[in-house]
Amino acid sequence: MANHRRLVLHLLLLFLFAVQEVRLVCVDVPSDTEGIVGRAKKLTCIYCMKREEISAETKVEWSYISPDKKKVLIYLFDRKPQEPEDVEVKWKGRLKWNGSKDLQDLSISIQNVTSNDAGTYECKVFRFFEFDSFKLSANRTITIELDVKEKPTQDTAALYSEIMMYVLLVFLTCWLLVEMIYCYRKISKSDELAQDTATDYLAIPSENKETPDPAVTE
Repeated sequence: MANHRRLVLHLLLLFLFAVQEVRLVCVDVPSDTEGIVGRAKKLTCIYCMKREEISAETKVEWSYISPDKKKVLIYLFDRKPQEPEDVEVKWKGRLKWNGSKDLQDLSISIQNVTSNDAGTYECKVFRFFEFDSFKLSANRTITIELDVKEKPTQDTAALYSEIMMYVLLVFLTCWLLVEMIYCYRKISKSDELAQDTATDYLAIPSENKETPDPAVTE
């Protein structure tokens, strides 16, 4: 019985481990380029780091490039997220930091998008590494072409993909539960069979049980 309880406990732990939220992994994905008037819009800028680079110092500059190719600094991260002191009134108070604590996701969000927000955005990331006696720097520039619309475009493929993902998740969860129930019943039947066998043996009259032959004496 103790083995039975131990196995059930192991199955429950396996189930919890299978459905729990996994640790986030950095994936370098491009930003969505469609903004909707009146809604918030995230401009995705991801620059993944290797494990040994997690302690690197990071600086980020977000700029807007106007149709006449004029670049304007609209937001920056230098030890902390902040607006430039001379940021244009158009952007003041409308930009929000949307990055991660490990500074692999360096995104920002535009609040209350307007049609005037359409255009080119540039995310420039600077990394500064220090290894023992020498220093190293690296940078990366990500460009986003934002298109602003009055209403969202229906993406049928993305909708079907999301539905299939949830269906698969439900199927796998149900399958795991069925396997646990099957194992539980199989173990219960084995325990009952062993108990019945022991009970039948104890019910046999003592005279019918095998007894050792009497010792032969000369």
